[in-house]
Amino acid sequence: MDFQQLPDLALRSLGGAVVYANDEAFAAKENLVTPGPAVFDPVTFGHRGKVYDGWETRRRRGTGHDEAIVRLGAPGIVRGVVVDTAWFKGNYPPEVSVDGLVAGPHTPVADLLAAEGWTELVARSPVKGDAENPFAVPSDLRVTHVRLRIHPDGGVARLRVHGEAVPDLDLLDALGTVDLAAIENGGRVVGCSNLFYSSPNNLLLPGPPRNMGEGWETARRRDEGNDWVEVALAGESVVAVAEIDTTYFLHNAPGWATLRGRNGDGGWFELLPRTALLPDTRHRFPLGTPPPTTHVRLDIHPDGGTARLRMHGRLTEAGRAELGHRLLAGVTPTTRDDREDTS
Repeated sequence: MDFQQLPDLALRSLGGAVVYANDEAFAAKENLVTPGPAVFDPVTFGHRGKVYDGWETRRRRGTGHDEAIVRLGAPGIVRGVVVDTAWFKGNYPPEVSVDGLVAGPHTPVADLLAAEGWTELVARSPVKGDAENPFAVPSDLRVTHVRLRIHPDGGVARLRVHGEAVPDLDLLDALGTVDLAAIENGGRVVGCSNLFYSSPNNLLLPGPPRNMGEGWETARRRDEGNDWVEVALAGESVVAVAEIDTTYFLHNAPGWATLRGRNGDGGWFELLPRTALLPDTRHRFPLGTPPPTTHVRLDIHPDGGTARLRMHGRLTEAGRAELGHRLLAGVTPTTRDDREDTS
């Protein structure tokens, strides 16, 4: 699987934030984690010069480099980074590097700057202007922050940090019943029939959608089949309530949906029988007492758009133990298999 199909852990809509930049003379650092592609208006100028939808530093007249630090919205294992220099054609940095750090979510910037635990994710590498520059990351380290360094200066439109979230077990325990499909809690898409209009990762984002483009929508089917998405939960869980949200899908919501679950490599069992869906509606379904579940599959009939999928429940003791292992080891045991399932 292409790592760019994994969720962007730094995305603003997932809770990511740019907490530091040594310079943002021409364009603000916060643009690095904005959802969607950068936009450009050739006639727009401000007091700082040309207005860019990205982060741009002043022309450096001495040695050194510029840098920005991003706190990930969902800490996890980074599988790849995209340094997007869209619209920066004569002012992009010739080279970049990216490092990762494990720190608390409320660590002050001064402590991040002084930290000695930064680990190289992307070695200093050349990049092209006005282009997406992808870099696969071989590290299995769980990180909470990433540091982008540009050598020596220039502009970057977006920084995408694709990977697999590994949540804090103590936080999940304290919260009690949580959405175990949420990216921020360790849920991840491991299979999908169709992503013609938008990514199924949108289903697992926090908060309500703001428009139809923030959900998952498939192409119109012209056969007898149906579309589906499979999600690995944070760990083995007992799911109490499922939520299928069709908000903003007025004339293209699915007609019906079913939900199935499985535990590990076991067979599928029914969580929700075929049920009619309404457009532009948040549907909540109590599931009774289903068996322990590690994966859920949402089938929509025949096609259409869905805004969010929530699976509210609690980790089992086995689920807690497996997540605790992932936190200690910094690896996801099923990563290789999941990648094969999604290709």
